[in-house]
Parts: sequence; structure tokens; C-alpha cells
Amino acid sequence: MTSQNDNPAIRFLTNYAAAVFAKDLDAFTSLYARNVVVFDAWDEMSCQGLDALQKMTNEWFTSLGAERVVVEFEDQRSSVSAALAYASAIVRFTANSADGKPLRSLQNRMTIVLENRNGEWKVVHQHTSSPIDLTTMKAML
Repeated sequence: MTSQNDNPAIRFLTNYAAAVFAKDLDAFTSLYARNVVVFDAWDEMSCQGLDALQKMTNEWFTSLGAERVVVEFEDQRSSVSAALAYASAIVRFTANSADGKPLRSLQNRMTIVLENRNGEWKVVHQHTSSPIDLTTMKAML
């Protein structure tokens, strides 16, 4: 059985949260494979490849100015085999002011699939979604 520390999917969640908080584009993109496919909940329906992900993430980090985003995961579920790993979670993004005061937050769902490529785990697929209110047809964030 894989321990929490040895679980590449759970390690991804921890490293993702740290990279987002630091607005560290290199640390963030190092988590992903060159041929990653990301289905996102914002603006673009999908993002194909590491270059496109890097561009989208750089725009996000730059738009934050002095704000920092705290990422928290709940209801984490994961599985690991020799070649693949996955995790799913409810993720909360909280934007904080430069002095650490919470400004706004939202939550959505995230599922990631990682592939073991010569001993290095990289995300090859990420899917982010939010449930839709059937009455208003708006995302419930």
C-alpha cells in the first residue's frame, strides 16, 4: 500500500497548493507533462500542452497583483499503480490581500491523472468542474 508521503497524486495536490500560493510558474508547470490536457472551468474549455498551460497560468498569477491564493483540498481520493495515479478532490481557492486578509473564495472539483514516466510522475490530464444549478443554469462556486 502506498503511504500518503509516497503517493504521487497526493504529493501533486500539496505541491500545486504551494506553487499557487508562491505564484511560482516554474514550480507549477513542473508538475505537468509536456502533452498535458486540461479541461478548465474558466474562459477556455480546454488547454492543450504545457506551453498553453504555462500561458494560462502566467495570466492567472499576473492578474493577482499583490494577492496570494490559498488552495485547500477536501474529500481527497486517490489510487496509484505502477504506471498511473489519480486523485480527485473538492478544492477551495481563497484570494488573500497582501496582508493575509481573505478577500473572496470559490470551490470546485478537480480530478488529475498522473503518468509515471521513467520514475517521474507528471500530470497528463486535469479536469476542473463545478456543479450547475438547474434552476438558474449558473455554476455553483
